Amino acid sequence: MKKKKRKNQEALVDELVAPRCEKTKHLFGSVKVGERGQVVIPKEARKIFDIKQGDILLVMGDVERGIALVKADALQEFAKKILETSRHPRDDSQG
Repeated sequence: MKKKKRKNQEALVDELVAPRCEKTKHLFGSVKVGERGQVVIPKEARKIFDIKQGDILLVMGDVERGIALVKADALQEFAKKILETSRHPRDDSQG
């Protein structure tokens, strides 16, 4: 029965949430918020996004779109690339 439930969740994601040919969107199920505001990230999500014990996650939010968790090191790498680009801007006039 667990496989059937997973298949139904995948179908929901494919049809309603992320109608794409690629499997880039996931529905991992639901989590319950604990007394101190804690949630457990489902094992499959931790595996796909390589989240391990001790990793730092940033919690970001948009009132209209919801909450997102982002690995801090991934965002840090992105910020480094932006800073590098701003330090050495390309001069397209010398193409």
